[in-house]
Amino acid sequence: MHLSNALPRGLSIAGLIIFLDQLSKYWIVEKVMRPEGMDGTPFHSATRIELAPFFDLVMAWNRGVSFGLGNNGGEWNALILSALAMVICAGMIFWLAKAESLLIQVALGGIIGGALGNVVDRARFGAVADFLDFHLAGYHWPAFNLADSAITVGAVFLIFDSLFAGRDSSKN
Repeated sequence: MHLSNALPRGLSIAGLIIFLDQLSKYWIVEKVMRPEGMDGTPFHSATRIELAPFFDLVMAWNRGVSFGLGNNGGEWNALILSALAMVICAGMIFWLAKAESLLIQVALGGIIGGALGNVVDRARFGAVADFLDFHLAGYHWPAFNLADSAITVGAVFLIFDSLFAGRDSSKN
């Protein structure tokens, strides 16, 4: 893999994730759920739309981190979590610039894009719009969004790469 392509490739993936994440959130917030109009009056009362016996669309506002962790509604959450995400993304961009494998480039691009997609929500709404709700036998996975999915898949790719990518351990 040519090293000079790592940064543009990874940042392109991040940009695509941000675009798709924000597009999906726009669709849910503005077109599907429409929790309230500009004047505060509700458009309709749908908070859950059942799509399958195991999957619903919901409208959940997360003031914490991925999957609702730390969702205590603290007034500084949006600012602190956004600043932390930006610092982590900056570090990952330096890592991305040196990433040789395509898997690492895709993983870092997904994590960066997902983190920045949620930062955009915190700047716009003061919270992250979560709407994907999977459940089985009365047990619900916390609601999430495309950005959370990209972060999770990217982290899984990084773990997979660290465990299974054949590296020459004689190099130091």
